[in-house]
Amino acid sequence: MTVQRWNDEMLDELASTVTELRESVTEVKDSVDGLRITAQALLQVAAQSQSRMDRFDEEMDLLKQRQAESDQRFNVLLEEVRFLIRGNQAD
Repeated sequence: MTVQRWNDEMLDELASTVTELRESVTEVKDSVDGLRITAQALLQVAAQSQSRMDRFDEEMDLLKQRQAESDQRFNVLLEEVRFLIRGNQAD
């Protein structure tokens, strides 16, 4: 079995490779941090949008309820007007 000895050139190449790997790891960490921040911002926007949609749904339910009550009052008044018209026609 042959033993290979490290020469200065090989050590320089190894050091250069290690430096490049460290830089790559740093870039990946920065990218992950950026993605984490972006994800948190998107989650916050989604939560705010959901909150707005919930309020909108509540307001729509209230409007529907008010519309139903208004329709009911209108129908009562319409029936009263019809009753009065029938009464006048009978006279």
